[in-house]
Amino acid sequence: MADDAAAAVSVPERTSIPSGDDSVWADVSPLLESACKDLRDGELIHGDNFNLFAAMSALEIMDPKMDSGIVCKYYSIDEAIENGAAPVPISINKTVDVQCTIDIMDHLLACEATWHKGHSLAQTVFSCIYLLRPDRTSSHALLHSYCRVIRATCKAVISVVSDARTHEEDDLFTMAYGLPLDGDGDEKCLSLLNAVEETISRQLRACKAPSSRRRVLEDMEPLQTNLDLEEGYCKALLCRLRFRKHFYHALTSMRRPQGRGLELARKHIATCISELDCIYRSSDFLRSSACGTSEDGIENRTTASGCQPIGFDASLNCRLSAPTPPRAIKILSWKKAIEYFVKLLHDLDIICSYSLDPSLEGVLQFVVQFQKSQPDLVARAHLQLLLVQDGKLYGRDSMFTVITRAAVLPEVAKNHDVQKNEYFVQLGQLVINMLKILCTNAAWQRRKLGKMLQDWRVMYVQLELAFRKEFGEVSRIPEDENVCVKIFQHILLWVEEQTYWIASRFLILGFELELYSPSEYCMVYWYMYVVLIKLSEKTHLKMAAKNDMGKRKGKKKRDSAKDVAREYRIPPAVLFLQCQICLAEGLTMMLAALRNEHMILQSRNPFNTEQERFIQHFELLQKACIPDHVSFHSFRESTTYARLSTLVMYNYFKDAQRIAKEAKSSFSNDPDKLAELRKIEQVAEHNSIALNVISRVGALDPTLKASFEFSHHPYFATAVVKRS
Repeated sequence: MADDAAAAVSVPERTSIPSGDDSVWADVSPLLESACKDLRDGELIHGDNFNLFAAMSALEIMDPKMDSGIVCKYYSIDEAIENGAAPVPISINKTVDVQCTIDIMDHLLACEATWHKGHSLAQTVFSCIYLLRPDRTSSHALLHSYCRVIRATCKAVISVVSDARTHEEDDLFTMAYGLPLDGDGDEKCLSLLNAVEETISRQLRACKAPSSRRRVLEDMEPLQTNLDLEEGYCKALLCRLRFRKHFYHALTSMRRPQGRGLELARKHIATCISELDCIYRSSDFLRSSACGTSEDGIENRTTASGCQPIGFDASLNCRLSAPTPPRAIKILSWKKAIEYFVKLLHDLDIICSYSLDPSLEGVLQFVVQFQKSQPDLVARAHLQLLLVQDGKLYGRDSMFTVITRAAVLPEVAKNHDVQKNEYFVQLGQLVINMLKILCTNAAWQRRKLGKMLQDWRVMYVQLELAFRKEFGEVSRIPEDENVCVKIFQHILLWVEEQTYWIASRFLILGFELELYSPSEYCMVYWYMYVVLIKLSEKTHLKMAAKNDMGKRKGKKKRDSAKDVAREYRIPPAVLFLQCQICLAEGLTMMLAALRNEHMILQSRNPFNTEQERFIQHFELLQKACIPDHVSFHSFRESTTYARLSTLVMYNYFKDAQRIAKEAKSSFSNDPDKLAELRKIEQVAEHNSIALNVISRVGALDPTLKASFEFSHHPYFATAVVKRS
């Protein structure tokens, strides 16, 4: 592992800067040899510009996705069955049969969660031999019905992820490897499950009546022979069967078009969470009834009882399906699987509770907020399919209608021929692509958004050229009521605003992915500052255009001085951005001043220069000219002469605090924005104090050093002052 990491480090990522006379090459062999000696198994070098993301190409020994290995117990399913790997019935002892069936259910749940986490279906769910030979379980009604609903659920999940095309994040997820995913009769899985559930429910009702226990043996065949355990086994089975039924119902309800099944899905989700709680609580009974089960390592077991399940062999599919990685993987523990499904169901419930906001701004805010909880692939696929259906938002509103609202176009634009313009059709596709990208994981999202910026920039240039070709220079257009002129003006402004919003999202995701080292924070906050300035400017202009349209629809003359004051009031959305602008500018200048006065601990990077790192982080922004005339040299010019003495005279952090307090009253009905403003206040307050401490004591105490951490905000750093 250490050698592999070293090999990866020795070939650092090269930038677009060509090698020339100014290049300086250093022999890093001693550094690498020293690092290899200190590295233990499983460790990687973590440098300023070389972290886990940069080391993904390094071979990791024993990783089932990267190192094939050779593990094989049986050479065919028939051989496994002949050797008694998956008996039917499981045991002639009914008590053992029921216990083993529950173990199979639990292990399948753990396998399903492991599959959702990105491993192959062949090595997880379909490592169950009973699923590979569906007909063999027909005589075992309980196991047969459960296997059928498992297959139907897997098919439904694959359909969701495939339709959303989010499976590109992990190609293994939707590969079926020719496995029996479509079993004959699986469409009747719920009717079979309901019949088994009803039988066990009657058994449970009979068990609960003490006087009828003897009659149970006489009139009804019990699940197993020990009547004292009958009630516990009935409850354990019922909660597992009901969870399966309602989970399948929830998935199918969420697929109903235009969000019509969301309310019903929420009811099924609530039941699923309740049944999962019952499943979890059944573990005490199952452990106590499983004779001879050791408590050692119970946390890592894949069943509630702690017993090893019967009927599983992941190595079988390795020989059956060539694309399947041969090495067996580690299945999630039963407890981890329960936790995964609880998290998944809560995420699905958030999606189902969404009000289907028709405004694009509301949709973007919801998606960004939803992504903060780090939902897994299945939840994000459902969100994407809800947002975009048949090329429309929620399958209801056309993208032109969505853009009309977002860009604050005149009402007549809805019925205007301009929507047939090829550029507006392309713009609608850009919006669809953006919504889909925002539903991917953070790494994919950042990469795709960075590439998309050029598409938005090109779209702006094309619209501007079409506008000038049609109407001439903007400055020469007369102030009349020409609808096309107004539409183009509003659209151009909105496209610019959206472009800068994407750019800000691109920069923020870098913090979530830990792509920036402390020595690069200064340039990152500087770039955030110039992007947010532009975003604020475009947002303000859009708000002004909206107010102008409102005045034309309403009163023709001002009735009071209040109307005049309202006209010049800064919109809350702009105030919100100004808080972030002040914070970004304050952090930029603070970091620059500390660097210039040698009061910040900086690590030396032997692999590349500051300019190369600037290009590595912002190359996609630079290619899209976002913003115009911004370069590494402009960054250096802005920060070279920063000093603590001048920062104290004009404290940007105090401005951020003041604006945040002013803005909070405008977001009383928006808890997410309120929470964000409180975090901004905390960062601004702590940084303001740190700045004062450094400016007063720093010159007298040369051991005083500053570092930065994200204790109050995920991407605005808080200064920590300590003696080195």
